[in-house]
Amino acid sequence: MVQYTVDPQAYFKVIFHAAKHPHLPVNGVLLGKEEGSTVSIVDAIPLLHHWTSLSPMMEIGLDLAGRHAESAGLSLVGYYQACERVEDKSLAPVGERVASKLQEGFKNTVAFVVDGEKMGSDEAALIPFLPQGTIWRPQSDQTAFSVGSSFQFTAKNVPQKALALVREEWRHEAFGDFDDHLEDVTIGKLFETIPQRLTLLQIG
Repeated sequence: MVQYTVDPQAYFKVIFHAAKHPHLPVNGVLLGKEEGSTVSIVDAIPLLHHWTSLSPMMEIGLDLAGRHAESAGLSLVGYYQACERVEDKSLAPVGERVASKLQEGFKNTVAFVVDGEKMGSDEAALIPFLPQGTIWRPQSDQTAFSVGSSFQFTAKNVPQKALALVREEWRHEAFGDFDDHLEDVTIGKLFETIPQRLTLLQIG
């Protein structure tokens, strides 16, 4: 059985992206590597909060993300999304298509849907989806990231730390995605390339 581990930086970025645009759908990709039977998710690249369909913007973002991952010696190992409705925990059709596309290059691709009802709690606010044939199905949101689960964090109290960074330090307000760059190209001047801009947030 494949095991998945999630580093704090990857989780924080997913939560910050969702927290910055709570009334919009957001999405992005997960970077990592596979060692033996473990997929280590070490980073996330936030893509869109406007053009969340399979648009040219999505294609460009995925291409940039793929090139950045390759330059860092990593792979695109997953996809994430947050829905515009808090109670919506389904993987959108576009998410299924993007995840399936990623699976062509990485067999053990995973998709995460942000659980809006758990974002304000101490619980992990991610519901993992894995493919069963051509259909992406959710794993139990009651057991993911609990003891004995195939999904684990690499550090303790990650959801609590993410919540504190949002509520107390407003880290999500300084967060940018590919859509932000498209709206204001001067954002990219802070870094040499767009891919570097997409991974701007280093968590200490």
